[in-house]
This record gives sequence, structure tokens and C-alpha cells, in this order.
Amino acid sequence: MKIAATLALFATPAAAFFAKAPAKVAAPAAPAFSVDTIPGALEPTGLFDPLGFAAKADEATLKRYREAELTHGRVAMLATVGFLVGEAVESKTFIFNGEITGPAITH
Repeated sequence: MKIAATLALFATPAAAFFAKAPAKVAAPAAPAFSVDTIPGALEPTGLFDPLGFAAKADEATLKRYREAELTHGRVAMLATVGFLVGEAVESKTFIFNGEITGPAITH
């Protein structure tokens, strides 16, 4: 049994060198850039662009707009978390010690 297992171990990797290579299939051509086919454009409404920025933008500009939108969204999410954490630890920090008062600070 050990001999059969050993032969199987040595024969399996050798088969990889002698097997026929599969025929290469040509990759499908990338579709031409269109505002209606970019990711995020949904079927019933298409691309949501109420101010018409996409109508005047080429492919590189539209990708830059989308990247900026994602970046601004992530910064806004972090700012929201920072605001909530700041409200949770109000007057409990070692820097201010709850000694700062004012009309905008007291609730």
C-alpha cells in the first residue's frame, strides 16, 4: 500500500508536465465606455446624475468623479463616527476635564 501511495505521489506531478495544454480562448473585447453601462447604473433609472455632470465628462473624468465621491463618503462616515464618539466621552477626557463651558457646549 505504501508503494502504491508513493508511486501515485510521484506520478501526479509528472502528469502536469506531459499533459496537453488547453487551447487558448481569446478574451472578449472590452465594451466601449458608456455612461449607461458603468457599474452603479441601475436598469429602471440608469445613472443617477441630476446635475448632468456625466453628460459633459469623458471616461477619465467620470472615473475621477466617482473616486472623489467614494473618498468624500468615507471621510463623512469617519466624521460622523468622530462626532458620536466625541459626544459619548464629553467631559471625560484628561485634557479638558469638563471645565469648558459655553452656550454651544452645554446642552
